[in-house]
Amino acid sequence: MSRNPAQLVRTAISELLVEAGQSPDFDDDESLFDSGKLDSLAAVKLLTILEGELGVDLSDPDFEVEEIDTFAAIMALASEQATA
Repeated sequence: MSRNPAQLVRTAISELLVEAGQSPDFDDDESLFDSGKLDSLAAVKLLTILEGELGVDLSDPDFEVEEIDTFAAIMALASEQATA
């Protein structure tokens, strides 16, 4: 992987925002899903990227989309799993 994980996730989120007709710009702590900027289809796409590209294990049956509602939360989750 040529890009670092943060850049990969930031780019993926920006692309999903554009697909949803939103501005590609976002703040690290800005709500992506609860705000309605991204929908459940975008969540599935993002989860696929997190699992496929970063190896994040999302098989926990108690997983909630709120755990990936912000860029900061996504990076915290990826970091947590990288150190586990």
